[in-house]
Amino acid sequence: MTARAADRARYDRATAHLDAPVAIVDLEAFDANADDLLRRAGGKPVRVASKSVRCRALLERVLAKDGFAGVMSFTLAESLWLARSGFEDVLLAYPSADRAGFAELTADPELAAAVTVTADDPAQLDLIDASRGGGREVVRICLELDTSLRLFGGRVRVGARRSPLHSPVRMAELARTVARRPGFELVGIMAYEGHIAGVGDAVAGRPLRSRAIRLMQTAARRELTDRRAAVVRAVRAVAPDLEFVNGGGTGSVQHTAAEDAVTEIAAGSGLYVPRLFDNYSSFRGRPAALFAQPVVRRPGVGAVTVLGGGYPASGVAGPDRLPVPYLPEGLRYDPQEGPGEVQTPLLGSPADDLLIGDKVWFRHAKAGELCERFDTLHLVEGDRVAASVPTYRGEGHTFL
Repeated sequence: MTARAADRARYDRATAHLDAPVAIVDLEAFDANADDLLRRAGGKPVRVASKSVRCRALLERVLAKDGFAGVMSFTLAESLWLARSGFEDVLLAYPSADRAGFAELTADPELAAAVTVTADDPAQLDLIDASRGGGREVVRICLELDTSLRLFGGRVRVGARRSPLHSPVRMAELARTVARRPGFELVGIMAYEGHIAGVGDAVAGRPLRSRAIRLMQTAARRELTDRRAAVVRAVRAVAPDLEFVNGGGTGSVQHTAAEDAVTEIAAGSGLYVPRLFDNYSSFRGRPAALFAQPVVRRPGVGAVTVLGGGYPASGVAGPDRLPVPYLPEGLRYDPQEGPGEVQTPLLGSPADDLLIGDKVWFRHAKAGELCERFDTLHLVEGDRVAASVPTYRGEGHTFL
């Protein structure tokens, strides 16, 4: 029996009492992935990206491990909810226009002490001030650096379009604006190098593309290492008591951690290891989060149909954004249909051994997005469900 076949047997036994659709997290794999992130971080603390987890119980589990510290959140409403739930260090990594949320933040000293918000434009500070409604608490500010690689005088740009602040001069200018402005405190810098951390460099069957990606990432790391160090020096000249410099992502943990200027690493997807993280040469994680759909039809030899399963991920549409049938091994989509909203045909010889009601296990493409589809994650230990915990959705929250 292969390792994957053994996993399928365990998952089927553990969830035999549960009807599919069902989502699980294999705790042994989850914990092993967490330990690997810490190993690659080389002693620097890892801040957990909540958008990649979207389950309070699992956020608490990973933060209980020595080496993990703090949450990187994705909306202000989520940040306030987490802070009220006992999370003491929440970095909101995306600018917000949530006026009601800022009114709450600036009126509550405990929330204001627990939550740091990201800014890259003075207009965002204006919005916060206009939202205060009498709230006078100091707002903790983190500046975001644009990490994109710019070539040929800026005519070619590689990297996500996030912050407009690319140079040490621009970052220092906004740092001075924050430092001079009453009601704000500059406490951190963040820089997410998505073109390095979020792009696999070992794409199966694409050797030339993989080599091009590795060359790009090597050049991007070299340029960003120097520029980030210069940015930190420039901002510390304005705010010498800066608390943290956050960088990285699951795909670049060890590289970012090697930079002296960086004090903490951000990561989250590496806990679940969805399919988009199979294409990295520098690490191998264990698939920890999966979902199962039930067989509901047997339309012919070498074919079964499961209920639903069409859970595409965000980003540029393409095959890599789709879930993949994982267990039993050897199933594939019908190229004329793909994964469907209400049914998904699957082809391959393993289909002939599947009965009505059997589970087919899938891996999704992007980590936390699975939790937007399921209310509950069943936590598997060995061949049993050790606990069933709510996702954000299961607690009544869909923050985006």
